[in-house]
Amino acid sequence: MNIEELRDYCLSKPGATEDFPFDETTLVFKVMGKLFALTDLEGDLSVNLKCTPEKAIELREQHSCVLPGYHMNKKHWNTVLVDGTVSDQQIREWIDHSYGLVVEKLSKKQQNELSKL
Repeated sequence: MNIEELRDYCLSKPGATEDFPFDETTLVFKVMGKLFALTDLEGDLSVNLKCTPEKAIELREQHSCVLPGYHMNKKHWNTVLVDGTVSDQQIREWIDHSYGLVVEKLSKKQQNELSKL
């Protein structure tokens, strides 16, 4: 997976938007204004993804490319190094998980708006 594929997949999620709220190299993906993924456009490709606390620990134990979330709440965020050690499909599943966790926490009104997109 490269940065274009990562970006395209994140933006394919209903209601997903992108912006640069922190600096000119940190690309952030949000749904209804809530962050579900972020990546830095400089250096080796990695992506920060939201995760349940239990799954976050499990993934870190199972995959050397999964680290505690860089500059994030390490209980709820992982940094995934996109280094070829896990499949693109697996990364897409982790993006789906992150997106789903954020959508679950949206208000019923926002969830309803999202379902119409």
